[in-house]
Amino acid sequence: MLVAVLTVSDRCSQGLLEDTAGPAVVALLRQQWSSAEVWMGLVADEEDAIAARLEQLSGQGAALVLTVGGTGLGPRDRTPEATLRVIDREAPGLAEAMRFNGAQRNPFAWLSRGVAGLKGSTLIVNLPGSRRGAEESLASIMTLVKHGLEVVEGGQTHP
Repeated sequence: MLVAVLTVSDRCSQGLLEDTAGPAVVALLRQQWSSAEVWMGLVADEEDAIAARLEQLSGQGAALVLTVGGTGLGPRDRTPEATLRVIDREAPGLAEAMRFNGAQRNPFAWLSRGVAGLKGSTLIVNLPGSRRGAEESLASIMTLVKHGLEVVEGGQTHP
């Protein structure tokens, strides 16, 4: 199984800031899927570049693509728009769950505009850009993601 983590950040992609959130998300993925191939990359906050990379990763057969960053209210935060251009079907409950769970600890989680959905059989989920926000958001939906991936693969069991 191929899983991918795409950090969306102008500063990280230019080498001006170290990406700590992406590697933290990779570590969580490796705990859940130790035998999975994990790809990690960086892209600037450019909507076309983000959409192209999402298309590429889904075309390569990634089961799961997690974006990290670009989900806020800043003028260059365009990850949700790029994701909406790419996905075929939304899975809004994942983003709603992340915001709800995040807001229990930090009310600013409600400002996240992240989305989630399917491009073919690839599940794409937008995570916040901070390390803590990305880790907590992914942890809060990990059970849902695992079940969703099983269903996408044709599994029909329900907990």
